[in-house]
Amino acid sequence: MCLNDTKVVNVYLKHFHSSEFRAINVGMDNEKYITIKELAELKGVSTRAIRLSKGKYITREITVKGGKSFEILLSSIEPELQEKYYSKLVLIPPIKQLPIIADFHKQNKAKIIALARFDLVNLWKEQRKQQARKNQFDADFLNVYNANTLYPEIYAKIGKVSIGTMQRWKRILGNSKNYELLIPRYHYENYSRTKLDEYEKQIFLKFLLHPNKFSIGKAISLTQYVLKTHNREYIPAAPTFRRFANWYKANYFDRWTLLRDGEKALKEQVIPHIKRDISKIEVGEVLVADGKRLNFQVINPFTGKPCRATLIGFLDWKSTALVGYEIMLEENTQNIASALRNAILNLGKIPKFVYLDNGRAFRGKYFLGSANFNEIGLKGIYEKLGITTIFANPYNARTKVIERFFLEMQESFEKLLPSYIGRSIENKPARLKRNEKFHCAIHTEFIPTIQQTIQMINSWLLYKNSLPCPNDKSKTIQEMFNGVNKDKINDNELDDLMLAQEIKTISSQGIRFLNSWYFNDALYGIRQKVIIKYSLFDLSYINIYTMSGKFLCRADRITLTHPLAHYTGEIEDIEDYKQKIQKQKQLKNKTIKACKEFLNIEDLEILKCDIEDYDQSGEKATCNLIESKHAEGKEEVHTAVVSSKIKKTKEKPQKYNPKVKPLFRTSREKYEYLLEYGCTCNEDRAWLASYKKSKEYLEYETQICTY
Repeated sequence: MCLNDTKVVNVYLKHFHSSEFRAINVGMDNEKYITIKELAELKGVSTRAIRLSKGKYITREITVKGGKSFEILLSSIEPELQEKYYSKLVLIPPIKQLPIIADFHKQNKAKIIALARFDLVNLWKEQRKQQARKNQFDADFLNVYNANTLYPEIYAKIGKVSIGTMQRWKRILGNSKNYELLIPRYHYENYSRTKLDEYEKQIFLKFLLHPNKFSIGKAISLTQYVLKTHNREYIPAAPTFRRFANWYKANYFDRWTLLRDGEKALKEQVIPHIKRDISKIEVGEVLVADGKRLNFQVINPFTGKPCRATLIGFLDWKSTALVGYEIMLEENTQNIASALRNAILNLGKIPKFVYLDNGRAFRGKYFLGSANFNEIGLKGIYEKLGITTIFANPYNARTKVIERFFLEMQESFEKLLPSYIGRSIENKPARLKRNEKFHCAIHTEFIPTIQQTIQMINSWLLYKNSLPCPNDKSKTIQEMFNGVNKDKINDNELDDLMLAQEIKTISSQGIRFLNSWYFNDALYGIRQKVIIKYSLFDLSYINIYTMSGKFLCRADRITLTHPLAHYTGEIEDIEDYKQKIQKQKQLKNKTIKACKEFLNIEDLEILKCDIEDYDQSGEKATCNLIESKHAEGKEEVHTAVVSSKIKKTKEKPQKYNPKVKPLFRTSREKYEYLLEYGCTCNEDRAWLASYKKSKEYLEYETQICTY
């Protein structure tokens, strides 16, 4: 073979790859044709295969011995074959091969495949040498291998193989022992090997990364339509777009997520999480609080209708135990305060930190005080108890470990209840869907009250706390929680946290609240409005305060009495009846005693009128008129007042009682009284001394001296 001497361009480009030099684009000639045999040698196939693939190349017909044939245009064959053809025409001096330090540029998977190919070819060659009928052996060998019976480990790595592939691998290896010759010529670039040009990619990505989240199929159809309207000659097929979309999602998942799903999805699905070292905190040191709308219905205690209540929970971070919770109809500061009170009582200590949600209920003024902590009189409860509050970032569920607890509660507790209604429309039970008569017929209509719900949650917590603790697999949650160092907690100091309150009026039976009566002896005889503070977590009692905020008493719920306790009741019913009868008598005697003490006070004789009874001769007694003049000198008023005591034949002398003093209209009357009977206490002496220095006393003494 020789080159066309008229149009030969001797250009040699050195390209370093795998420690060898190769000649590239040598003897470029667009009109150079090669024979069928030459192309077959370049590709490593038979001449028959070249004749069958004639349509792939540009050819010209030639006349040879025995008939017609064709030649192939060199520039129309694959670029790597052109390079291989020209490299044979150039004499490359021998170059010392550099030592291979590490073929780090090749992927591990490609190495594994190359080694498997190398082993399979060597095993096939060794056994083939001993066979007389080699073609029959090749067929039998591959049939057994492709059935995954022979060499299953190799089959798991490279799969099925044809005889043509085996022959090709044999020619590539030759007498070499280098397995790298069989490394797959895959492309491991970080860019997509696609036929799409930049314009087509831009249009496709505009639909694919739209925030309205078009599906890949819809984005492909819209892109093809846009390309047709722009009179593009070539429209790529749908599989071409789909392969590019899958590649883009796999290599730019962060952009895919941000543009289609938003920042929240980017934080949760792409950005790495921060791993916390829980061993740095102690049990009861940090509580995590959040609210959850229950996914089942309860009976509203105020209306009696089904509703979805709210659970406010405080979770111990170390042990993951729910130490306190409150169930109310809405999430507000009252519910949260009551839940905190329950958590402190169950925990047996006041936590140092409370990790709170960023909701407005948790950010209420009641807890943190005013916006400006320096303002006087507005200190929050957390600040008063010495608790440091930490607020989670908004819309960031990863920072609150209690979210995982709520998820477990939904899956293992809420779905067990007949009144479960689901957390959304998509996953609601079948009975709540339209025309589900069968499920409605077999459904049990049971909706618990709040008290029943609390009992069921407490029973479920026994199961939950028996599970291994996530922070210490060697202990259960309850065992971790029992290791808390408890402090002495005064229940009265936490009364301020019972924030749920209403205004009620005291009646003869006490206070009526939620269809129950509450009474305490301190309410006896009072008929006024008071403030009650309560917790739905424990309705056995309520705290009662005056309208000014002063604590009055704690009223317990009144129990019902057996109507025939002495005849059909038990011993407990009879004893309960006796105690209530005795309580009524005690209250009655208390009132009678107070009234007797009041009646022992002597009558106040402000105006005197003596009415004499008839004497024995039958003459009527006369009535004395008392003239009362005003101090300012107004007109005289003559009044006849009848005393409550009728004077008998002889008037009893009045005895002096120093303990009971009359009421004085003026300071002068009191002065005259003290002059007559004397001072019996230090209070009277002090008053008398101050009165002698007054202006009224000086005027009184002046008038006496004048007369």
